[in-house]
Amino acid sequence: MFYSTTTVADKRARLRERLASGELLRFPGAFNPLSARMIERKGFDGVYISGAVLAADLGLPDIGLTTLSEVASRGRQIARVTDLPAIIDADTGFGEPMNVARTIQELEDAGLGGAHIEDQVNPKRCGHLDGKQVVDDDTAIKRIRAAVDARRDPNFLIMARTDIRAAEGLDAALDRAKALVDAGADAIFPEAMRTLDEFAAMRAAVDVPLLANMTEFGKSELFSVDQLRDVGMNLVIWPVSMLRISMGATERALDELTASGHLRDKLDEMQHRADLYDLLDYEAYNRFDTSVFNFRVER
Repeated sequence: MFYSTTTVADKRARLRERLASGELLRFPGAFNPLSARMIERKGFDGVYISGAVLAADLGLPDIGLTTLSEVASRGRQIARVTDLPAIIDADTGFGEPMNVARTIQELEDAGLGGAHIEDQVNPKRCGHLDGKQVVDDDTAIKRIRAAVDARRDPNFLIMARTDIRAAEGLDAALDRAKALVDAGADAIFPEAMRTLDEFAAMRAAVDVPLLANMTEFGKSELFSVDQLRDVGMNLVIWPVSMLRISMGATERALDELTASGHLRDKLDEMQHRADLYDLLDYEAYNRFDTSVFNFRVER
């Protein structure tokens, strides 16, 4: 009832254990706390919180306009309703290395399982857009070292994201990944990889967990879980997929309202009220206080 029954420490420890096992973990993107709870109910391994989704939720483009307080607050809201570990997109760390350090501690306090810091310049842009610019090796390394030095819980996962593949090619991405691991990164997120062979090359280059980003309409082909497992990936995210699907359904429903003036023909596409109440666990609140849930929802 209310929030997760699993402690933050246990979530982080479990995430570390599963990453160490070498299995492939599936982290769909949650666009709000309720969707995070649905991800857990459907048996996934964790929740991903996308910076692009957080920006879109505020009606903003993904170009570094969100603030640390906005990201940490939304991350806290999502992480605390699920027993699954949540990994959050911390963009470039919201500033210089000292800002990166504060970012990590704020996200630790918010109950996240981990975060990734990227090597784009400020202001950043979506990882699958053209024209990205990345910082030099020294700046990228300083960001990760600051994150590692600031961490208080050793199980908080610090992931380094590199966007250099799109800007300078695969060899540069392999070199950057190695440097970021040497700087202390627990895992690597190689953005905008184009082929399975590129993922395999990254797997051969570094000996830490690797994340594959399966975002639609981007630079990467949409590989299956089995394909990514076969080339040694440890995490796969679908960062914006659930938001895209939800917004697509919302647009179609609004069009139907405009065309027919009602939604009677859309009922089979909606989550039933009974299912929503079940997901919200109304009955647990009833056990706590019988005055809260003293009715029956008919299907």
